Amino acid sequence: QSQLVESGGGLGQPGGSLRLSCAASGFTLDYYTIVWFRQAPGKEREGVSCISSSGDKPAYADSVKGRFTISRDNAKTTVYLQMNSLKSEDTAVYYCAARAGYSLRCSVHVSTSEFHYWGQGTQVTVSS
Repeated sequence: QSQLVESGGGLGQPGGSLRLSCAASGFTLDYYTIVWFRQAPGKEREGVSCISSSGDKPAYADSVKGRFTISRDNAKTTVYLQMNSLKSEDTAVYYCAARAGYSLRCSVHVSTSEFHYWGQGTQVTVSS
């Protein structure tokens, strides 16, 4: 069964770091664009960061630019989201999603209906 599995969430301190992982099971991510979304209580799900199937030119929401870094491993089975300088407003459930198709670029401003696979979500709480 093909699926995405997130891990790495938990409690982070303001100013601290966490790294999220999105592992593909049953398929590889060679021809998929991956987007990390997050959803805070009472808010809509928003795109945070994305990496295209080519791995070039990742994109970030303005709220996380300069603090978060997205990457993928060489085996193209896992995508990571390194989150530094955490803020309380980063508290949310984080989801990774995969959209099939080769692409050179990606955008975080995308419809959630475009994605073929979703992870189960991982809670990130930033608090002292």
